[in-house]
Parts: sequence; structure tokens; C-alpha cells
Amino acid sequence: MAIDSAAGRCVSADIAAGVSPAAALFHSLADETRLRIVQRLARGEARVVDLTAELGMAQSTVSKHLACLRDCDLVDYRAEGRQSFYSLTRPELMDLLAAAEHLLAATGHAVALCPAHGTRPASPPGPAATRPTEQAGAIAGESVS
Repeated sequence: MAIDSAAGRCVSADIAAGVSPAAALFHSLADETRLRIVQRLARGEARVVDLTAELGMAQSTVSKHLACLRDCDLVDYRAEGRQSFYSLTRPELMDLLAAAEHLLAATGHAVALCPAHGTRPASPPGPAATRPTEQAGAIAGESVS
């Protein structure tokens, strides 16, 4: 599920294009801002103003990502007067994120070091870094001798 930049909403174009619901779920969680919102809501419900203050983000950014999470049925809100209190709809989401953390710990955060998907730039392969494990070490700044 991706954000439609014009409307700022999550769309199910991925599923319509043949992407499995599981892939669409992980795509909806692939944004760091949405993960931060989910992690905050795991501690309890919050208003947009609370989230903007705690996450240090603009109201429009938080609202856009909340709309995406709502469209994905991962977050909902309850109205109380003129205020909206957001919360997670599925506690299983936190189990999924905990399992992901466990997997990252077990793999030594290899995903973060992956040249294709990680956050660190891949160094050009040279004679000293020809095997995948050596390349990962080189990306992490470790000696590969």
C-alpha cells in the first residue's frame, strides 16, 4: 500500500496490481514515520497534536501518515468533542514488530547493511571485498583483511 501523494491516502493499488496482501502490509510499514507513529500508539492513544509534539513533525505529515495507517486498518480514532484520539486497531501489529526486531537481532542487522535495501551506501566491490560477508563488513566500516 502506498501513499497517493495527491490525496495523501493509502491506496490498494499494490494489491490491485497483483501484490500479495502480505507484501502490501510490509510496504505500508516500510516508512520510518509510520513506524514511529505505530510505536508511539503502542503506548496508548494520542491526538495529532500529541504526535506532532512528541515526534517533532509537522501536523500535515502526521495527519497524512495517520490517514494511511487508517486506510490500512492498522489505526483508528475515537472522537471526543472536537478532539480525535488515535489508537492501534490490532495488537498483533506489535507482535509482528517485535518479531521483526528479534529477526534483526538474530541476523546482526544484516538487512540494514544490505547494499540493495540498507541505509548505508554500498562501497564499490574491490579485490578485498569479493564475498558477500566481506562486503557487509566493508559497508559497516570493519576491516576485511
